[in-house]
Amino acid sequence: MASGYGYNGGVSRCFAYWQEFSKCYAQADVPKQCAPQAEDYLECLHHTKEIARAKEIKAEFIRKAEHQANEGRKAADILADGVIVGVGLIQRGEAAKSK
Repeated sequence: MASGYGYNGGVSRCFAYWQEFSKCYAQADVPKQCAPQAEDYLECLHHTKEIARAKEIKAEFIRKAEHQANEGRKAADILADGVIVGVGLIQRGEAAKSK
């Protein structure tokens, strides 16, 4: 912890997490007992989990958008054939020949 002061002169945004960690570390017999507090403090400083989650959400959004675009292209290709699809007004293939 550099100075404990934020940009505007008050306490830094992660000061509460630092206090929790330092209190645990001072009272702990084994430093590994304070792993959750250290993890919270580091997450507050660097936002690694938040950034990873945002990347996952963005990747899923892009994947869904690409899937919808591919489905849209398939529908557009069918409509580009000039045939009315699914209405039953135009018979294709053997059904048209049998009448």
